Amino acid sequence: MWRLVRMVKIKTPGDFWGGLASMLVALPASVAFGVTVYSAISPHYAVFGALAGVLGAATLGIIAPTLGGTDRLISAPCAPAAAVLSAFAMAWVAQGVPATQVLLLLTVLGMLAGLIQLGIGLVGLGKLIKFIPYTVVSGYLSGVGLIIMGSQMPHVLGVDAALPWWQALWSPALWDVRSLVVALATVLTGVLAAKFIQAVPSTILGFMAGLLAYFGLAHFDATMLELNDNPLVLGALTATGDGYLKTIMGRWQDMGELKLSQVAALVSGALTLAVLLSIDTLKTCVVMDQKNRSRHDPNRELMAQGLANLTASGIGGMPGAGTMGATMVNLSSGAQTRVSGMVEGVLVLVAGLLLGNFMAWIPVAALAGILMVVGWRMIDLEPLHFLESKATVFDFLVVLVVVGCALTVGLIAASAAGVALSILLFVREQVGGSVVRRKTFVNQRSSTWCRPESEMRLIAEKGDTAVIFELQGSLFFGTTYELYALLEPELKTRDYVVLDMRWVQAVDITAAHMLGQVRDTLRERGLPLLLSHVREQLPNGHNLVAFLTQTGLLGPASGVQVFDTLEDAIEWIEDQLVGHMDSAHTEEVPLKLAEMDLFQGRKDDTLADLEAHMHQRSVKAGEAVYRLGDPQRELYLIQRGTVRIMAPISGSRQLHHIASFGRGDFFGGLAFLDDRVRSDTALASTDTDLYVLPLDQFNRLAEEHKKLALILMTAISRTLAQRLRHADGERTLLHV
Repeated sequence: MWRLVRMVKIKTPGDFWGGLASMLVALPASVAFGVTVYSAISPHYAVFGALAGVLGAATLGIIAPTLGGTDRLISAPCAPAAAVLSAFAMAWVAQGVPATQVLLLLTVLGMLAGLIQLGIGLVGLGKLIKFIPYTVVSGYLSGVGLIIMGSQMPHVLGVDAALPWWQALWSPALWDVRSLVVALATVLTGVLAAKFIQAVPSTILGFMAGLLAYFGLAHFDATMLELNDNPLVLGALTATGDGYLKTIMGRWQDMGELKLSQVAALVSGALTLAVLLSIDTLKTCVVMDQKNRSRHDPNRELMAQGLANLTASGIGGMPGAGTMGATMVNLSSGAQTRVSGMVEGVLVLVAGLLLGNFMAWIPVAALAGILMVVGWRMIDLEPLHFLESKATVFDFLVVLVVVGCALTVGLIAASAAGVALSILLFVREQVGGSVVRRKTFVNQRSSTWCRPESEMRLIAEKGDTAVIFELQGSLFFGTTYELYALLEPELKTRDYVVLDMRWVQAVDITAAHMLGQVRDTLRERGLPLLLSHVREQLPNGHNLVAFLTQTGLLGPASGVQVFDTLEDAIEWIEDQLVGHMDSAHTEEVPLKLAEMDLFQGRKDDTLADLEAHMHQRSVKAGEAVYRLGDPQRELYLIQRGTVRIMAPISGSRQLHHIASFGRGDFFGGLAFLDDRVRSDTALASTDTDLYVLPLDQFNRLAEEHKKLALILMTAISRTLAQRLRHADGERTLLHV
């Protein structure tokens, strides 16, 4: 409480003016929404609707910001509430339900919606509402806007409110020109004023224009200045013969007589209303987060809105939500905190008490005009652009279906149909895209192991017996058949099949079963299925390793070999192709220069001179031969052991494994040739023995043995060229 008092003292000026400005917007709209709902029962109940709008705006304005947490948010009766409640009211009246019973059912419906909102917030489901697709929200808003406009058409034309809007439009003989003039003045001013006047809300200007038009016409028609039996105005509170308080007390007494089955029948409608009000509120909160650079708590906000709607409906007021129009006015008028919402609620109550007699003279057509403007602004025209591209035509159809269902069946059916169609479109999009990112063969790729030329030729010859499928996206029931159709021919002809899971987003049980079929097919031929990049953490948060183990694809004697990276899998296949699988398990004997491929066929005395200019070095496993940025100009020849080359990628300081060299290979040739600092780091994977040829010693050797130096440089250049050619070919392939 003390914190709230401090906040009021600090922010009172801006919050007061913001609350005052938003009250001027929210009050006429709330009255109009209340009149819309209660007029559906009977024209005589329109004044009760006006008071219900005032009570709803005041209650929501005071309770919602007090318990909620979104600064500057204004809560008031809104179009979705008016659309749903008026639809139910008209349906009950058409079924012959007495007016007093309809009032009772509307009260219970609003209270149930508030309880559902409160429950949604308590169990933490508020965040789920953000997953409703844009197409559904757009269609829903447009549908509600059209429903509002259609429901106001009889009031605009001055005909019987029970007459459907299309019949009212096609019956000009029934029109009341006075209502039409007042409504047109309200609508035109409300629409045009927004383009030229920013200081005063356009709805207020439109409402004032409607009042002026009404009393201007009354100058020529004295009957318009009579309150009793005047269908053009709301009329006095005593028009029905019952006081408002007596009516509310009667509702509470009758509520105890409702049967459980009657209350249960309202749950579906209450759920619809609660969801729509929640969407309306959270949509406004998201906009306010963008304006305020803040983040609202959806569950807290829904609990506050639910309690406010429960209270408002319980005292005979209209339920509502966080409204966009009044909130934007509040923001632009200097409001800083949620105190502005409380100020708006208090001012609505004060205005309702002070202007109670004035409400009787409010023209029904002026309120209808305001709602026509509100309904038009709710229609989302953005989806019309979806027709400009074939890729988004189906999204436009989703919006169209939602609007059609809202107008013909109901809002809950519209939302359900829209979500179902959106899911179907998503599945269609996933199925339409290929889950195979790239298909290659081992002779088109290479591991990080730099092999001798003889082995490279052998791999090039046999590499097409090993196929690699790099998978992507979601592997689920919609893409399983397509993937198996691509794999099936390879399972019968290839010796090795690699499935790389690096780009996979999700895997379902159907896809896991299909992978089991692939494994079984290969196992019948005595071959393993090779998987790489099987991660413990997928983008959807699931553990792929645990999932595939649980489904039986992985495990002891499963016939599946798993590798950390695709390069590791390719290296294993290369070893199989060249028959080096046992080399890692045998004791390596240090090579002499004459035994290295680089110096095959050279004379002993020549090699002796070369060795005299070299020195030998031993490096323990894990130690660096050289590091990134080192200035040494040395060429290294491996007598025994394995060396890994680590280099940064794309300017990153993190080092990545790019190559491996083994017994008989050389490395460090680039810095040796271009006389620049090291661009990578060389780490010994195992205990390693090296021949080291410094650049200055090579220069001396070149002076004494020009032919030997030429032979050495030619051999180095040729090997580097072969490696570069292979790397360029692989890079080109990966960019295709």
